Amino acid sequence: MIHSTITGIERVSPTTVSIRFPWEAAVLPGQFIMVWIPGLGEIPISLSHIGDIKGITIKSFGPTSEALTKMKEGDRIFFRGPYGRPFTQVKGKILVVGGGSGMAGLLPLINSDTVGVVSARTKDELLFVDRFLEGNVIKVTDDGSAGIKGIAVDGLKGLDLQKFTKMYICGPELMLRSVYRYIREIDVDAEFSLERLMKCGIGVCDSCSIDGYQLCRDGPTFSKKQISGMHEFGAFKLTESGKRIALPK
Repeated sequence: MIHSTITGIERVSPTTVSIRFPWEAAVLPGQFIMVWIPGLGEIPISLSHIGDIKGITIKSFGPTSEALTKMKEGDRIFFRGPYGRPFTQVKGKILVVGGGSGMAGLLPLINSDTVGVVSARTKDELLFVDRFLEGNVIKVTDDGSAGIKGIAVDGLKGLDLQKFTKMYICGPELMLRSVYRYIREIDVDAEFSLERLMKCGIGVCDSCSIDGYQLCRDGPTFSKKQISGMHEFGAFKLTESGKRIALPK
């Protein structure tokens, strides 16, 4: 288990914070760490900042993530990693599509050639829209409080996707499913970062499996071609007890 001292806390939305801490390890966009809170548990979190001062961006979803959002500068953070297959980086114009806190894992990919479709439930929950050059970001909100009223895929409908060298998509699986269905017949290279229950992060527990893949070792990033062969993608998930349940259609 690695530990570091928190050197910075930034609230990036009413429910989301970025935690910064020094760590010299080499980390690539799309990789994650397993973060441990003593007495509560351990959860996987993608790195939102991968320089000398690393960072994670967390929204409260449960006891462990809630505790992380309440940490302060000077507190110690415990973790292990980095784990997972990173995004395949390319040169040229790229498009990132992020839903909710899924934007955190896409942040290291943003540069002057990046266009973004950033979606959230409401205006206050849109993450990192200020990291794009002016005119390079499309905002989408469920309630219409900013940008297009709708879901992430609605932000794609006015774009010529074939002008992009690559697309990177991260967010809830139902959002990923809708984006995949929209682009599957379009000649555009795309990678998806999946989010699933994960207990060990090293391929032992198999809690993150999907169609024979383990997200912690074979992912969490997968190509459009790989996604096309996944029958469980957007259809089923595993609970903490290992029960396979259907996702909403």
